[in-house]
Amino acid sequence: MSKKYIKKTENLNMGRPKIKIDWSLFKKLCAMQCTLVEIAGFFDCSEDTIENRIKEEFDGTFSETYKRFSSEGKISLRRTQFTLAKKNTVMAIFLGKQYLGQTDKQELGLTRPINVIIDADDANA
Repeated sequence: MSKKYIKKTENLNMGRPKIKIDWSLFKKLCAMQCTLVEIAGFFDCSEDTIENRIKEEFDGTFSETYKRFSSEGKISLRRTQFTLAKKNTVMAIFLGKQYLGQTDKQELGLTRPINVIIDADDANA
């Protein structure tokens, strides 16, 4: 076959078209602490697709990228908790335990001594 009969196939896309990822939505899903499985489900693609597209877009791994964007959600959650603590005693106690090392201490005091008798015959049974 001569070369004049072979057509060049430049810029011919083979395979499936790339799934478009809305990166602003991706960042919001990370902020809401969504997992890789949940994010892939949201965009209706595989987890591998999300990981590969992250490498292309952010030049890093899912884990690195997730840490960066999920921190915004944690800040928002913490802000909400502190706002609730101003009106909600239970939330104030919870935050005190988490951040201030406060604990519920319940001291048990005996009003009279307790005598315990162990019968040697019962112990061998």
